[in-house]
Amino acid sequence: MLERIFHVRAAGSTPGREALGGVTTFLTMAYILAVNPVFLTAAGIPAQGAIVATALSAAFATLLMAFLANYPIALAPGMGMNAFFAYGICVGSGVPWQTALGMVFWAGVLFVVLTVTGVRRVLVRAVPEVVKLAGAVGIGLFIAFIGLQHGGIVRGDKNTMVALGNLSSPAALLTLFGLAVSLGLMAAGVQTAIFWGLAATVIVGLFTGEVTMPASLVSAPSFALPGLQIDFLGALRLQYAPLILVLLFFALFDTLGTLMGLAHQAGLLKDGELPRIERALTADALGMVGGALFGTSPVTSYIESGSGVAVGARTGLASVVTGGMLLISLFFTPLVGAISRPDAGGFTPLTAPALILVGTLMVRAVREIDWTDTTESAPAFFTALLMPLTFNISHGLAAGIVVYVLIKLAARRGREVHWLMYVLAVLFVLRYALLPA
Repeated sequence: MLERIFHVRAAGSTPGREALGGVTTFLTMAYILAVNPVFLTAAGIPAQGAIVATALSAAFATLLMAFLANYPIALAPGMGMNAFFAYGICVGSGVPWQTALGMVFWAGVLFVVLTVTGVRRVLVRAVPEVVKLAGAVGIGLFIAFIGLQHGGIVRGDKNTMVALGNLSSPAALLTLFGLAVSLGLMAAGVQTAIFWGLAATVIVGLFTGEVTMPASLVSAPSFALPGLQIDFLGALRLQYAPLILVLLFFALFDTLGTLMGLAHQAGLLKDGELPRIERALTADALGMVGGALFGTSPVTSYIESGSGVAVGARTGLASVVTGGMLLISLFFTPLVGAISRPDAGGFTPLTAPALILVGTLMVRAVREIDWTDTTESAPAFFTALLMPLTFNISHGLAAGIVVYVLIKLAARRGREVHWLMYVLAVLFVLRYALLPA
């Protein structure tokens, strides 16, 4: 049966190797179960519902990828997009989380339509590579900045806006410990470093009294899902259209980049193309829709799946194993809640190191930007810089697109710019001229 469904032997793998790959991928990405609720609760979603929605959406989308596209790729709420959901949409723009979930739903529906109709290819070709790369860098800096805040490493200051936090505080010391462990494991080549760093931080937190374990580590999950309160119609207000487009933008390019990178690593590309790519993108898009209905920020393919690929996973059977472990994690929601819960000072030092390290990994894209060409470096600089400084991903993206168009025109290289970029630049200028930031 496994051979008929997943073609394990044809892929040059074995069931045992697929199982090992699935477990490895789960351990590599398990931090999201504790980290994503931190963002969702910041948006106003109840903690218990945030934890269950995170695990369910990840399991649902990962199993979709397994059976629809037969790839060893796991999915979960995306880092960066959860930050934009919480701080860009709900906190920054004052959108109720119920309406924000509706926006994620409609962005997911658009993703499905664009994938099925093939329009997605036009959009992918229209946006220059430098904007995609700078977007990844900016989001990485943004996430790392949030992690530094949550860990008490930096703090707000009325004179300089940002200053060094109290490094002798329990939260900062625990964050620094978690960072040291995780970085050491990463330097040693341990692919599940973030997970083990998180585990080590929890253990030390227990001994120092900074972490209070719940009365029971295991319990039946509550299915009072946040998605049951989703506001479909409220999300369709014209003023929310730019935010929905930003959600769609990152869903499109984050997914495509992850899929192609993992396919290259696994040797799945044929003549530079990924077989069944439309199925994989459809699984991703449907996962985003399903995630909104469960009650979480946009779901996307996880680059951490590369850890499973590295140990031999080649088919969707590995994703079945990962999805199964995500479902089992639902019974450990009390433990996850204790990890993601802020301490008495409002810090979340257990998850802060994971945020900082994920940001570190995302910033690696900076090396692929051509810094010798001003028409490439300037839009990249403003995109990456303004995301953390304005505490808003969409502001950085808008700045990058507008600067890209203007500087290409100034250099008399306007023909290098796709017509859709001109349209987006005009729309962004009108948006900031006519609507409040």
